[in-house]
Amino acid sequence: MKANYKIIVWLISAAIMVVLSVAVSFWAFKQVQTSAEQRKHIRIMLDEGTALLSSLKDAETGQRGYLLTGDETFLQPYLVVRDNINAQLQTLRQGTEISSAQKHLDAVQPLIKAKLAALATLIELRRQNDLIAMTTLISAGEGKRLMDAIRIEMNSFIHINETLQAQSDAEFEMNMRNLLIVIVATSLFTLLFALAFAYLFYQETKHTLLFETQRLLALGEEANEKLQQTNLALQVSEENLSVTLSSIGDAVIATDTEGRVTLMNPIAERLTGWTQADALGHPIETVFHIIHQATRQPVVIPVMDALKHGTIQALANHTVLIARDDSEHDIADSCAPIRDRDGQVIGAVLVFRDVSEEYAIQQTLRNHTVRIQTIFNTVVDGIITFQADDGNIETVNSAAERIFGYTAAELIKQNINLLIPNDALVHYRTNNETHGSGHELIGRRKDGNLFAVEMTINEMLLGNQRYFTCILRDITVRKQAEERLIKEGALQNAIFNSANFSSIATDAKGVIQIFNVGAERMLGYTAAEVMNKITPAEISDSYELTTRAKALSEEFSTPITQGFESLVFKATRCIEDIYELTYIRKDGSRFPAVVSVTALRDAKDNIIGYLLIGTDNTARKRAEEELIKAGALQSAIFNSANFSSIATDAKGVIQIFNVGAERMLGYTAAEVMNKITPADISDSQELITRAEVLTLELKTPITSGFEALVFKASRGIEDIYELTYIRKDGSRFPAVVSVTALRDARGGIIGYLLIGTDNTARKRLDTERVQLYDALKEKNIELEVATSVAEKSNLAKSEFLSKMSHELRTPLNAILGFAQLLEVGSPPPTTTQIVRLQQIIKAGWYLLELINEILDLAVIESGKLSLSREAVSMTEVMRECQSMIESQAEIRSITMIFMPFDNTLFAYGDRTRIKQIIINLLSNAIKYNRDQGTVEVSCTSTPEHIGINIKDSGKGLTAEQMAQLFQPFNRLGQESGSEEGTGIGLVVTKQLVELMGGSIRVNSTVGVGSEFYIELLRDVTPQLDMSNITLTKLLPPASKNTALRTLLYVEDNPANLMLVEQIIEAHPQLYMLSAHDGYQGLSLARSHIPDVILMDINLPGISGIQTMKILRNDPTTMHIPVIALSANAMLRDIEKGIEAGFFRYLTKPIKITEFMNALDDALKFSKTDLDNTDKTDTCHD
Repeated sequence: MKANYKIIVWLISAAIMVVLSVAVSFWAFKQVQTSAEQRKHIRIMLDEGTALLSSLKDAETGQRGYLLTGDETFLQPYLVVRDNINAQLQTLRQGTEISSAQKHLDAVQPLIKAKLAALATLIELRRQNDLIAMTTLISAGEGKRLMDAIRIEMNSFIHINETLQAQSDAEFEMNMRNLLIVIVATSLFTLLFALAFAYLFYQETKHTLLFETQRLLALGEEANEKLQQTNLALQVSEENLSVTLSSIGDAVIATDTEGRVTLMNPIAERLTGWTQADALGHPIETVFHIIHQATRQPVVIPVMDALKHGTIQALANHTVLIARDDSEHDIADSCAPIRDRDGQVIGAVLVFRDVSEEYAIQQTLRNHTVRIQTIFNTVVDGIITFQADDGNIETVNSAAERIFGYTAAELIKQNINLLIPNDALVHYRTNNETHGSGHELIGRRKDGNLFAVEMTINEMLLGNQRYFTCILRDITVRKQAEERLIKEGALQNAIFNSANFSSIATDAKGVIQIFNVGAERMLGYTAAEVMNKITPAEISDSYELTTRAKALSEEFSTPITQGFESLVFKATRCIEDIYELTYIRKDGSRFPAVVSVTALRDAKDNIIGYLLIGTDNTARKRAEEELIKAGALQSAIFNSANFSSIATDAKGVIQIFNVGAERMLGYTAAEVMNKITPADISDSQELITRAEVLTLELKTPITSGFEALVFKASRGIEDIYELTYIRKDGSRFPAVVSVTALRDARGGIIGYLLIGTDNTARKRLDTERVQLYDALKEKNIELEVATSVAEKSNLAKSEFLSKMSHELRTPLNAILGFAQLLEVGSPPPTTTQIVRLQQIIKAGWYLLELINEILDLAVIESGKLSLSREAVSMTEVMRECQSMIESQAEIRSITMIFMPFDNTLFAYGDRTRIKQIIINLLSNAIKYNRDQGTVEVSCTSTPEHIGINIKDSGKGLTAEQMAQLFQPFNRLGQESGSEEGTGIGLVVTKQLVELMGGSIRVNSTVGVGSEFYIELLRDVTPQLDMSNITLTKLLPPASKNTALRTLLYVEDNPANLMLVEQIIEAHPQLYMLSAHDGYQGLSLARSHIPDVILMDINLPGISGIQTMKILRNDPTTMHIPVIALSANAMLRDIEKGIEAGFFRYLTKPIKITEFMNALDDALKFSKTDLDNTDKTDTCHD
């Protein structure tokens, strides 16, 4: 009884101790769990804060890229930040419980809003190409100030959370120690109690003691496992911190309180030339050597001031950093003290960045601004900008000042109606029209005179403000000329009908077909006397024809006969030909003529005749003879200056007549000075016309003569007009004359200055420019036609390749499909049959590979290959390629050596295409290697590129073979060898590498082997190395549902139907229906509601895609997954199928494993969708 009592006491005591131990352990575990959750929450807040700051930096960087290039793709980071920043801030607010951290978030929100507004303003200015305003806004530094303020607030927020994290880490470690102590103490006490209890009832409690010991060991293992998980989370946190530091766009150096370097990020290492390992412990002035940009004198490093005063040292500009290798960088730097929890300064952090490129851009922008302003002020046409809403003038150039007589200061803020009256521009301001050109309006000068202007107007947006830019040209002279031409129309018609020139048209052999009135009058023949009878050579001087034929023979190094050929030889070569010739009239008299010859061509550019236009040159020849006799006059004309300057007194009498005027007009200064006015050497009819026009324009009577020449100038209006001058010998020439009134100090007119230039050359150039424009227009039409033909040809090529792919894949589908079925069929084939089947399958897949490579090459050459560029882990790609290629190498006992790859190497390109490139090169290295040879794969890298080197020990290539290596279908003499190949793989490889911005090189030595080197772009985005972290994915157990499922196959090819039927026979849970066209397929789908539908694309009646659309629009069939099974394997066919909504798009020939996987996925999807539908129906019921 006493023993039982003692046992009961021991048991009760044991129970109490166990309860206490469990309670203490549970309390300790809850403390650990609470600390872990707090650490996780703080870590999230730190990540969110860092992500927000990083996204702002990305937005600013993208904006800078757009400002420099104008490429909209750089704005993607900015647009993401603009759309998501409020959500990020809200997340931070909701997760932050510390009031001091909340204050920093409150402070940063308006700063971010202001920063985004500043970025938006600069982007808008760049879109409008307003570089002046953009440069001014950047130079103001508001954006930089806002970003610095944002950094300060966010860094403070991060610092608070980092402090909390440190506290949480310390608390977590303390709780872990307490938990461990409790566990150990509990374990020891329990062990002692168990030993004592075992002393009393050793035999009875032996089993219980063993069970308790195992439970305690399990608790210890659980605690150890949690500790390992905690360490793993800490490792991930440290890696994230490293990635964050590497992602900072600025250089960062941290020091201790003595100013000695304790930390450097990669940017700081690159700019200073010091590695962190070399710089640790060195004084900051040794590593960070800076001088003033202008004086080249040393500059005080802000670190010591920050340490001494404990204050932030503001951003410093105009500083040059001299690196360890003596290279120099323009930098902007700032410094802040580092404080511990007690606020004590324990070091300083120096942040700086390379602004060399920014300074260069700023200088370029300044130069560009000056250049634009210079152009703006020197153009001949007036340029005025004004606001669209109220019409107030914003800017005026110098030409506009001259045209309207106002200064810029007088016009700024005035309404545009002051210059263009009658609300002529209201149409653009109120109807949202954006541009117009060639409009003629009435302008009003400062003196009130109205004049004709030609206007081109364009809309521009600055910010949200709508403006218009007007380009104005004074067309007074042109309008006068047009009116004069209208008045003189009858005279011109009479002149044209008087036929002062001869027009003679011949056929291709030179026989005259057309002989106009001018030719009749000039030569004395009637048209009937010459048409279809003679050639122009028969009315030309025979000696001159002989001389011309000899000269042309020497010039073109080809024999030319005298006669009609010598007249038209240059024209047959499309060379402009104008020459002097002596014509012979019907009465035998001769006269000199100037003849222009043009070849007449039909639509196919064949010569069908010639046109000879001639003018009687007798008068000019006579004038030339007179000028030869008058040597002094000839010298004055041919040695003339380029412009004439004629100055008169207030009444118009010539006072100055320069050398240019003497040479241009043939007068000496003595013959005109104080004797005549400029009106006396001008065309009188033009003076009368000008006086009439000015009288109407200015509404005041103006007399013809000198007053008509200078009236506008007397009103202070710049006047430039065209005029015909009459030389002393009576000859005339067009001139452009600029007239200016000469005034004394009081503004009184004391005379006029007329500066004239001979306008003959410009008139000729205007004519030639029109001809060139017409010719260019014709060439552009031809180019458009050629481009259209090329595009049609390319489209036809694509259609042919698509059809060829379909026609070849359809029989291949049957061949390979049935061969695969026979290989795994029942009863199994004999050994001989297996060998034959394997040869069939091998040949079939080889033929399919050849088709795919030809299609790849065609798609690349057409420029339609689509690449999905992303960061591609070279370690993963190499691992996959190695596993795919090793079996091929083992067949020939070839040793594959893959050198270790850095896990941080990521290429920037299309992952699938990179694998294709490497597999092709590795396959060639094995295929053309010697037995028991080696293939070595290694990798090199630079900051911008990743190089992959594939070296084999094969026969090597000769120089001749190297030259032909990348030629399509050229196997370099290997056609008769045992290795199969197409000669396309390397061509596709080279083009794929170059499409992704890389390059490929080859070195080869005969008898030694070949070495292929490809260089790809490197992705420089920091990537988190997750190679040491193991993730476990738990999969649910497979479904054991074996209910009968229905498959509908819509296919018009019996062989393909038979193949799929035999594949399905091996799966008794599947039942297959078949339809031979789209309409029958629709009927069966609606009546049987199959679980899955297989659909061919090229069906009779309606296509598979059309059938698919009908199924999707029918509520009874829209839920059924449809798998496309087609021989249309072009990329555009696959994309078209996916867009149509197919569940999968499989290409023929069928790979049975791939086909069954797709079918399983579709059946699972169909089952899930059906279950969801049933649940929905139940809810509705």
